[in-house]
Amino acid sequence: MPSFTVFKGHESGNPVKSTTTKPDDLTEDYVLIRVTASGLCGTDLHFRHANIVLGHEGVGVVESLGPATRHLKKGDRVGWGYETDSCGHCTECLQGTETFCPERQMYSEKNTDQGSFASHAIWREAFLHKIPDALSDAAAAPLQCGGATVFAALDGVKPTDTVGILGVGGLGHLAIQFAAKMGCRVVVLSSSDRKKDEALRLGAHEFIATKDASKLDISTPLNRLLVTAAVPPSWDILVPILAPRAHIYPITVSPGTFSIPYMTLIQTGVKIIGANVPPRALHRRMLEFAALHGIAPLVEEFPMSEEGILEAMGRLERGEVRYRAVLIPEN
Repeated sequence: MPSFTVFKGHESGNPVKSTTTKPDDLTEDYVLIRVTASGLCGTDLHFRHANIVLGHEGVGVVESLGPATRHLKKGDRVGWGYETDSCGHCTECLQGTETFCPERQMYSEKNTDQGSFASHAIWREAFLHKIPDALSDAAAAPLQCGGATVFAALDGVKPTDTVGILGVGGLGHLAIQFAAKMGCRVVVLSSSDRKKDEALRLGAHEFIATKDASKLDISTPLNRLLVTAAVPPSWDILVPILAPRAHIYPITVSPGTFSIPYMTLIQTGVKIIGANVPPRALHRRMLEFAALHGIAPLVEEFPMSEEGILEAMGRLERGEVRYRAVLIPEN
């Protein structure tokens, strides 16, 4: 059987070049994609010690198709994210919330020999998303997880809402752009003024530095707060700037405990909502919205090699990437 190049995690934490077998013939609606770009997500750092193919923010070109494919054709540009399969028959799948399907397949759970740190990948047509022409491969790759996640947390927001975004990083800088283009008033909260000018350029209307602050002054209370910072927030100064019945979305993946003062929930009716990756319909709407409004991540490109991946991971871990790292295959 033929094979293609992949990069796996290793117990040392250093990526290792390897191969994955490609079947002679694709079955069902499986599609072979030549990877042209891969985002590096913070979640990838969690798997760098595991013996799995790394990466889940993939973009590429369709090279061949299984017999049950119906919509894609060779040469199409497609992307995929954290979810790659579901049963298609349960209530969650039938109502378009397949990310909660009991048999959903998320990155690292089953197909550990497939990933976006690779020359190719094989995924189901049903979980691939066509990339709009207005988005480049490098811009589209981080949207497959990072962009999709913040877009899902903004689903249902109203143009009259004030959206707070805590943290200006890989997720936060995308959330600023999406919320601004949705017509919301965008308030950015960051530890210092260091990223103020950039946040305002991205669409923020107000910027608040929180370090050493005992009280925050804000023009309009927050209807929605997206927590994208790596450090847990200080709720004693954030709660007073929340509007009654505000929604809080913890987005940063952390193994720790999310805690908030108990009386806050009782007295203000604040809701804390888990922000999962979005279902396919919302994912595709996100791509269309980004293309229409010119939303794109700020990226740094690295070669897709053992050395390039290791450098990108090291810089991401040290907080030195501005703001998303993208791996480009070497020809």
